[in-house]
Amino acid sequence: MLLALLRCYLQPYRRPVAAVMALQLISTLASLYLPTVNATIIDDGVVRGDTAIIIRLGAVMLGVTGLQMLCAVAAVYFGARAGTGFGRDLRRAVFARVIGFSERETTRFGAPTLLTRTTNDVRQIQLVVQLGANTLVAAPIMCIGGVVMAVHQDAGLAWLLAVSVPLLALANYLIVSRMLPLFRRMQMLIDNIGRVLRDQLTGIRVIRAFAREPHERERFGQANAALSDASLTVGKLQVLMLPATTLIINASSVALIWFGALRIDAGQMQVGSLIAFLSYFMQILMSVLMATMVLAILPRAAVCAERITEVLSTEPSIGAPARPLAPASRTGEVALRGVGFRYPGADRSVLHDVSLTALPGTTTAVVGSTGSGKSTLMSLICRLRDVTAGAVLIDGVNVRDRDPEELWSGIGLVPQRGYLFSGTVADNLRYGAPAGVTVSDEQMWAALQVAAADDFVAAHPDGLAMPVAQGGINLSGGQRQRLAIARAVIRRPSIYLFDDAFSALDTRTDAAVRAALRDAAADATVIIVAQRISTVLQADQVVVLDDGRVVGTGTHQQLLAQCPTYAEFAESQSVTTGAGSS
Repeated sequence: MLLALLRCYLQPYRRPVAAVMALQLISTLASLYLPTVNATIIDDGVVRGDTAIIIRLGAVMLGVTGLQMLCAVAAVYFGARAGTGFGRDLRRAVFARVIGFSERETTRFGAPTLLTRTTNDVRQIQLVVQLGANTLVAAPIMCIGGVVMAVHQDAGLAWLLAVSVPLLALANYLIVSRMLPLFRRMQMLIDNIGRVLRDQLTGIRVIRAFAREPHERERFGQANAALSDASLTVGKLQVLMLPATTLIINASSVALIWFGALRIDAGQMQVGSLIAFLSYFMQILMSVLMATMVLAILPRAAVCAERITEVLSTEPSIGAPARPLAPASRTGEVALRGVGFRYPGADRSVLHDVSLTALPGTTTAVVGSTGSGKSTLMSLICRLRDVTAGAVLIDGVNVRDRDPEELWSGIGLVPQRGYLFSGTVADNLRYGAPAGVTVSDEQMWAALQVAAADDFVAAHPDGLAMPVAQGGINLSGGQRQRLAIARAVIRRPSIYLFDDAFSALDTRTDAAVRAALRDAAADATVIIVAQRISTVLQADQVVVLDDGRVVGTGTHQQLLAQCPTYAEFAESQSVTTGAGSS
């Protein structure tokens, strides 16, 4: 998974990566050359007292060191460029995939884990790219080159390399191999922290209203402690790496000095060669250590790559057909033919054989008890979900045969909970405008007037620049709903879908908004889901749902006489046959 992601998303950064490899090659070769020069200075300059050789070779060492430093700095720069660019592209790809998910995929993953995968998981892989671009290039060159140069200095001590290097690699492998399942568990626990925290922040008012702060502290404490325990276990394994590596390196160095001294005493080796061999020996072991430190983060990056690949490989259940169809004319006619729907994994359908027609210039109201399938029906019309039986036709074309973006561009949806984005009132209104269309202040005020929201916006000192917090939490429920209605109105769509969008409005404001909508949406198809009978009194047709089935269709007066379910529903709200419009 990790290699596949790297191969795919590092393609645009081949040149920076190639530059890193070239610069690291030069820097590493310079590092490998320095001990040989140092050995020559000791053997030919210090021992013989030749100052000229010391000065000349010292200058060479300074020049090589300067070159090494410049190449190392440049390599880090290009490595960082490649790493950050890779992270940016991968985040963009994950976001583009997630933003195209339907409700089914979003529910399957869950918002907390999608947030973690887009941020934390991508950052872990980006870290591997930034470190690996430098370390994993330099370490093999340093290790192989160091072995060659060390053997060139004195082949008699090469057996020490054959013992210490595999021993160091084995010790670190045993530690790293035990980290993989722990890192997988850590990422799941990070998801859980996000899930718990999101629940608590979203429901903070409920928590305070029921005085459940102690319970929520305990709940968060358990999730936090689980992550802390897993992190401590990983930390203990990582802590073992340094002392194990240090022990092997120091023991190998002592052995090298011991056996090297014996060879010097026997006249088989010079002092400068021993120092050079020791330098190469340390370079080899340090290269193994550097590679191991990068390999230590590979297990976590591999887990993150699996999680990201899972998101990228998930195809949205709702997408554009291979050959989308476009209607001959966009009037806004909505027709449902034997529509049925069942949620994935459910044992029964939510909707059964629902058929209805909503024509342009008319208002269709959908009423029914809680759980009768009203909101599900609305989501099927605008294809937030796909039907499991029957068909939804808009302008005579099955919604499954149309491009979703083109379909949604002609629909103005106001959901039960009108979500507002952080910014200003103007920002949220522009959000409803068609793509590429500039909305004037006059159009915004006109939409606000239709939604009866112009009063509280005009009363604010900033007017259209009135700040809106994330989710609109600085506004009342009625204000949020009215702004959501204005956002739909500003689009001037051919179809309006109001999913219980008037529930937070008082009766007087409800009547004012509906009266204004009759003028603003005179040529459009309006479909309203409502719990209040007063909201649907003047609808051209009322559709009554009961347990997912249509049990009555007609006007208010007709249904009172012909539909017992509707009559009972109306009677529960004290509406009689003689009720007037509101």
